[in-house]
Amino acid sequence: MRDELLDPAATAGDDAVEAGLRPRRLADFVGQAELREHLAVMLEAAARRGQPVDHLLFAGPPGLGKTTLAGIVATEVGATLHVTSGPAFERAGDVAAVLSRLEEGDVLFIDEIHRLARPVEEVLYPAMEDFQLDIVLGKGPAARTLRLDLPRFTLIGATTRTGLITGPLRDRFGHVARLDFYAAEDLAAIVRRSAEILTVEADAAGAAEIARRSRGTPRIANRLLRRVRDFAEVRAAGRVDLAAARGGLALFGVDELGLDKIDRAILDALCRRFGGGPVGLSTLAIAVAEPTETVEDVHEPFLIQQGLLVRTPRGRVATPAAWAHLGLLAPAVAPPDADGTLFD
Repeated sequence: MRDELLDPAATAGDDAVEAGLRPRRLADFVGQAELREHLAVMLEAAARRGQPVDHLLFAGPPGLGKTTLAGIVATEVGATLHVTSGPAFERAGDVAAVLSRLEEGDVLFIDEIHRLARPVEEVLYPAMEDFQLDIVLGKGPAARTLRLDLPRFTLIGATTRTGLITGPLRDRFGHVARLDFYAAEDLAAIVRRSAEILTVEADAAGAAEIARRSRGTPRIANRLLRRVRDFAEVRAAGRVDLAAARGGLALFGVDELGLDKIDRAILDALCRRFGGGPVGLSTLAIAVAEPTETVEDVHEPFLIQQGLLVRTPRGRVATPAAWAHLGLLAPAVAPPDADGTLFD
């Protein structure tokens, strides 16, 4: 089982670059205005009462700042952050071991909390509600339960699959927040902030170009910034301007819509090999040599958001916009189910 201790004043165990780009205070966090306001009220109220913050659940796609917000909560209340993940808890004893190490006011962050095993999850129920830990001693008829008191702590869960979290667990969180994709203006501000930290000169046009192709995700924006920085240092004047941003993104295969190589391979297979569809998920995944989970969870959501692909009961169908993006002429007659219906 993996369990790390992160002091809010340090970033031991984190990747140096990623940790350096993450904001440490709520005032430095860009975007998610409604969530920031909610957290500001909750943090101040908890501080005035002298109590730990209520348990929090952050939900949303990867890369939107769930882990960063957990670190911010710990920093704002001056607590120690314990970081682990749902799959790391294999047995109920694992979570009991972690909970018994907590001190008053600590923050326990569980990433991918929807992947907790049911026996592990049940150990969390009394810990979250009553700050007590039930331990079973012995086996069979002689077994007995020992209840231990725990210090008051804050549990922060993060999930990319809200629907997989059981109702009893979800109801024990004091606040459930959904993180949305970021607007281009917020991403541009994040890129400029990251450029300052990386000591890279980036003008407004270059930052805006990177932000526009970042799929609404700060993690992707920071990754693209580092690649454009490399391009600018090697093949340009070292400055991230509009020309350097366009040249670097083109070199690393990120097109005008923010599609990468796999995104375009999915659309290309759908249009060129299968005439626009409908095509089953498994067939499409085999055609691009990617696992079905990767196609469905990583690539399809963005393609659907961009209006390039639709899911129908018979399979995936390319839209006219997909054909146009690939520079291909769409069929004169739309494929069956292109409107999402089951029958012609």
